Amino acid sequence: MKIKFKPENTNKARNIRFIVYFVSAIVLSVANLTVINYISVEGLMPDLTLILCVLIAVREGQFVGVFAGFFIGLIFDFLSPDAVIGTGALTKTVVGLIAGWFHREKKTDFIIGSYRFLLIVLFSSIVHNAIYFFMYVKSSELMFMPFFLKYGIAISLYTTVFAVFPMLLKMPKKGYL
Repeated sequence: MKIKFKPENTNKARNIRFIVYFVSAIVLSVANLTVINYISVEGLMPDLTLILCVLIAVREGQFVGVFAGFFIGLIFDFLSPDAVIGTGALTKTVVGLIAGWFHREKKTDFIIGSYRFLLIVLFSSIVHNAIYFFMYVKSSELMFMPFFLKYGIAISLYTTVFAVFPMLLKMPKKGYL
C-alpha cells in the first residue's frame, strides 16, 4: 500500500498564492485610503478589500475565506486612521464566511467569471455594510435604516460595479465577442 503525497510544487504554488493575497490586501487597503478618494461619488467609495475577500473565499473555500477576511479587515483597520480596531476584521470575517458558502471545488473560475460573482459580492457587501453601519450608528444619534439605505446600499452597488473587473478577467473567452 503506497501513500501518495501531494507534490511539493502544489504546496509552493499555494504558498505563493497566499503571499500574493497578503500583498494584494496591503495594496488594496492603501488604495482604499488614498486613490479611491478620487473616484468617490458623493463621498461614497467602493470597498476593494471586500472584493478581494470574496475572491479569496470563492477560490479557496470558507475556512480560508474566514481567516483571509479577518486578516484583510485587520490590515485595513491598522492602516485606516479613523477606524475602530476590530470592526473591519469582524465584518470582513463575516464576508469570508458568506462568500465561502459559494465555493465549488472545480468551478471557481466559472463562478468568478460569471454574473454569480457579482451577486455574491453584492450580497456580501450588503451584509458587511449592515453590520458595519449598525456598529457605527449605534454609538451616534443617527437612525439606522435611513442611514443604511442611503449609504449601505449605495456603497454595495458601487462595490459591485468594481467587481466587474475580476469577473471580466476570469470570463471564458470562447463564445464571447
